[in-house]
Amino acid sequence: MVEDWKSYEPLLIPDIPNLHKIDVYEDNGGYEAFRTVLGDQDKWSRKNVTEEVKAANIRGRGGAGFNCGLKWSFMPEPDDRPRYLACNGDESEPGTFKDRNIFEFNPHLFIEGALIAAYAMSIDTIYVYVRGEYIDWVNKFEEAVEEAYEKGYIGNNILDSDFSVDLHTTYGAGAYICGEETGMLESLEGKRGYPRVKPPFPAQKGLWGNPTTINNIETLANVPLVINNGAEWYQSIGVEGHTGPVLYGISGHVNKPGVYEYPAGMPVMDLINDVAGGIRGGKKLKALIPGGASTPILRADQLEGVSMDSNSLREAGSMMGTAGMVVMDEDTDMVDLLWRITHFFHHESCGQCTPCRDGTGWLEKVMVKIKNGNGEIKDLDLLLDMTTMMEGRTICALADAAAWPVRHTITRFRDEFEARCKKSVHAVA
Repeated sequence: MVEDWKSYEPLLIPDIPNLHKIDVYEDNGGYEAFRTVLGDQDKWSRKNVTEEVKAANIRGRGGAGFNCGLKWSFMPEPDDRPRYLACNGDESEPGTFKDRNIFEFNPHLFIEGALIAAYAMSIDTIYVYVRGEYIDWVNKFEEAVEEAYEKGYIGNNILDSDFSVDLHTTYGAGAYICGEETGMLESLEGKRGYPRVKPPFPAQKGLWGNPTTINNIETLANVPLVINNGAEWYQSIGVEGHTGPVLYGISGHVNKPGVYEYPAGMPVMDLINDVAGGIRGGKKLKALIPGGASTPILRADQLEGVSMDSNSLREAGSMMGTAGMVVMDEDTDMVDLLWRITHFFHHESCGQCTPCRDGTGWLEKVMVKIKNGNGEIKDLDLLLDMTTMMEGRTICALADAAAWPVRHTITRFRDEFEARCKKSVHAVA
């Protein structure tokens, strides 16, 4: 459990030199889970694989936290249509940078997980979508895919079985909206990344109108661990309701920023102080964005006893998201911070929905006014009103993602915003 985190040995990215090479990966037990499944399809039927993953409760590591096996079970029974697995490696949430470590240091673990998922859902083709700025990691990953093809893990009649699947890698042009699952599907089809209205959901009508399941890269990397060791073993890692290992991406004002693998449910302050070396310059902690830019900010005084799992963070007033922790010290200007976030979401809105297209623009305009010292107190309430008018009124959740930081940063640091506004009021007087 989490109490023993100091003795934890990494499972997703173990400290094994050259693990990205397929021979090294195989020498360390790689592809054994896939071989086990294909070698004993009576024990490991497609349904049994899905049920084991479902029992393990691998919560989606891309932000939503949905049970991976339960999502697999939504796929309809096979018919004469093609079936797809779309693997989301777009990783476009500011503060999030953990999937690229899998591409670089242990790509075959993800490939093996994707192959097991494809078997469990009778998938014909796997697409791996990576953000365009990750071109170096795309190249590294494609080398691993070529190795897997050469070894016979991907292709026709894999390992002398009746199972066949192909895997293709593609990348976008750095659009945040293509990290939204249906925006990614549109991009994969060669279209502009406009999110789709749901229903129908991708499992019923996904890529080119065919059944499609969408999983995050880190999520699928957990699958071989479950097959090799069992759901019960997997649930012994982490905390109740949020199990397994997590790649924590820690950035900001810490002495040792980076990606660290530990069990789910790690105490927030242990991650900041012990794992990431504490606040740089000996300064005090002021705030934390726990799971990427869209997750509500938490003040330092809200972090006592909080752990990095969905339940604990929800009780504290935020979300787990991608576990991309942005740490801020006492000198952080919350007005400048919020302006940067509103600028990002305004820039990245696809413009399909009016509340998002116009709302993100107005959020940034008002924040520029406040940032430049021309704001009034009533502008803060205007911003809060705008977030209410944006949330839950668009096709995808980008408007929500833009609204939450505004709402919670203002309400939790209102004195700083009022102080900035009062200066302009006094100057006019």
